[in-house]
This record gives sequence, structure tokens and C-alpha cells, in this order.
Amino acid sequence: MTMDEASMVGLMGRVTGAVGPGLVGEVILRVRGGAEHFLAYPASAKDRIEPGTVVMVIEYLPPRTVYVSAAYDS
Repeated sequence: MTMDEASMVGLMGRVTGAVGPGLVGEVILRVRGGAEHFLAYPASAKDRIEPGTVVMVIEYLPPRTVYVSAAYDS
């Protein structure tokens, strides 16, 4: 079974490595019955998202890259 774009977009996860301009961040997402790490970029090019922030997947680029946005206003 492979993860397709429709099943990844909208997933919630947590930042484990800062996401921001000029950075390749990291997020952990619950997928396939477990938790996996994905490379992450901000959905909005100017955003910086710190570790521990809950995020939502806005776009998925197989096999392991996501664009994310903070899930809640801070």
C-alpha cells in the first residue's frame, strides 16, 4: 500500500526540526499504523515553525517531503 497525495494532505503532525526559509525541516506524522519522519518546508515561504509546533500537511511530494502550516494560531 502506498501513500497518495489525498491521504497525506490534511494530516496533523509535530515539528521535530525547525521548518523555515532556507531550512529543510522535519516533521513526524502518524501514517501506516505508526509514526514516520518526513522532510518539511513551510507552505508559506516566509513562515518559520519551531520544534514542537503542531502542523497540518498542505502538500505532499512523494516519497518523503511535505509542505506544512501551523495548525493553530500562536
